[in-house]
Amino acid sequence: MSRPKVLIVFYSRNSSTELLAQAVAEGATAAGAEVRLRRVRELVGPELMRQMPGWQENATAMNTRHPAPTEADAEWADAIVFGTPTRFGAISSELKSFIDGLGGLWMQGKLNGKVGSVFGSTSSRHGGNESTLLSIYTPMAHLGLIIVPLGYADPAMFKAGTPYGATHVSAMDSLKPDADHLAVAQFQGRRVTTVARALRCAEPATEPAAA
Repeated sequence: MSRPKVLIVFYSRNSSTELLAQAVAEGATAAGAEVRLRRVRELVGPELMRQMPGWQENATAMNTRHPAPTEADAEWADAIVFGTPTRFGAISSELKSFIDGLGGLWMQGKLNGKVGSVFGSTSSRHGGNESTLLSIYTPMAHLGLIIVPLGYADPAMFKAGTPYGATHVSAMDSLKPDADHLAVAQFQGRRVTTVARALRCAEPATEPAAA
């Protein structure tokens, strides 16, 4: 049997969300998945990026490491995991733009039944991690994804993260995800892979016999 295919699509400006994405990828790979790790691109030009120290340099480095996601990636995947920093308590415009671009696949019903999951980071404590993850659940439902939260199904969940997905607080980008937060992200990758595999192995429903 072929391996479950997991697409991880994220946006990151200062690498905290990137590190979570890489940990999700590690967990999925360890569970036997074939993984594609993709970073969505900026929606603004270099002039605006230069107003924020390090933004352009970080983006260039991350874009070198990670290709941009495509509609073909989403069609290929058995599971799609979205990652984003918070933007005023909600999804980043960069990631939302990619999701909005999946309308063609949505119209064809090609996303129905795929696994969906989310993770994210914020700069400040109580800065919107949980509201951000929950805000992504809504478009995931419209796309037809089967939403997979984390619950408290692994010991790592009692040290970090949220039941909705892996998270991190960077304290104004002074802290990177520690071992506990990365463990939650790795568990998320394993959990998504396990569910995707189970759904692929499920027997199709049979029509009732004619009377």
